[in-house]
Amino acid sequence: MKRFKQIFNHQPPARLIALGFASTILLGTLLLLMPFSIRSGITVQPVDALFSATSAVCVTGLLTVDTADTFTPVGQAVMAVLIQIGGLGITSIGMGLALAAGRRISLRERTLIREAMNVSSLEGMVRLVRAIIKLTLAFELAGVIPIFAVFAQDYPPLKALGLSVFHSISSFNNAGIDILGGGRSLAPYRDNVLLNLSTCFLIISGGIGFLVMVDVVKCRFRFRKFTLHSKVVVTTTAFLLAAGALLLKFTDPLSWLTAFFLSVSARTAGFATLDLGTLSNAGLFTILILMFIGASPGSTGGGIKTTTFFVLLSGIYSAATNHSERAFHNAIPKDAFRKASVISMLAVFLVMTASYLMLIFDPQLSLRDVLFEMISAFSTSGLSTGITPQLSAQSRILSIIM
Repeated sequence: MKRFKQIFNHQPPARLIALGFASTILLGTLLLLMPFSIRSGITVQPVDALFSATSAVCVTGLLTVDTADTFTPVGQAVMAVLIQIGGLGITSIGMGLALAAGRRISLRERTLIREAMNVSSLEGMVRLVRAIIKLTLAFELAGVIPIFAVFAQDYPPLKALGLSVFHSISSFNNAGIDILGGGRSLAPYRDNVLLNLSTCFLIISGGIGFLVMVDVVKCRFRFRKFTLHSKVVVTTTAFLLAAGALLLKFTDPLSWLTAFFLSVSARTAGFATLDLGTLSNAGLFTILILMFIGASPGSTGGGIKTTTFFVLLSGIYSAATNHSERAFHNAIPKDAFRKASVISMLAVFLVMTASYLMLIFDPQLSLRDVLFEMISAFSTSGLSTGITPQLSAQSRILSIIM
């Protein structure tokens, strides 16, 4: 035990966080392969269990087997727990359990939280984790009520409650995994206003980032008192949601509700109310851009992040007009554009490389579908044109890595 602590203390925070996620994925895979997790008469290959566990922990939503049709209620509960751990983060869960046990939080553990949440200071780490856990539970419990009202119309009360709890967790954590069965996602509820808007509310809340949520509550929703980070996240999120809905409405014959839902879900949630394969190329391209940008820092979502996108646009505007980079009367740090450029170029390189490899592994797939799949995997969006179950073993491993 002493030797383990020595090894632990000498590991970089980023490596420990990565190892924590990898260990959770491995444990989840083993649990999903247990007989009590798999429905009678169903065979689950190890790579499919690994794919499901990875998708849950990374709150992605891409799946090679349908969660409801493949796994028992116990297996579905395992998936829900993995989603919750992945959304909150290994470090937040660990510190939350330590606080519940009354244990003192060490400097090393506070540093891990800072790295995981992308916070510049160690001050207030314990308060931040408490606030994150309280907000998460509050939003998820609040989401269960309207969702239950919808599912109770089609299912027995106990079944409806289970569906509601799972859906609320999956929505807030931007996982996009459902247990309705049939691989249809939320297509049966395409025109249900209450379920659509409740799901959108949870996705947006989980996607703006815990730091922004804490700041918004602290400032009592008064925009002018928000921090610069919160202002950038809120305005960029609002712009992307509105622009995405307008573009989707313009490119495809969708209702305003469906267009808005897809605009919200595309930014790393992964729920769909229609078969994306039926969308036009222009519509898919719109979703592809939204997926690549993704959610905000310190959130349950992925992508290059809204702040990176904002800084890129600000840097380009500054270079074109020869003005200094500013946002809401505040100067943007000079190295921010460089960091945003590096992040974006690395993301493009990873997506292009992975797409190239998948086209080699599965040459029968189209470039459009492969590029969409890889951006979805990288950004942890989870949306797909329907090719995920058709992927070869090599391509499934590639998606897991992405």
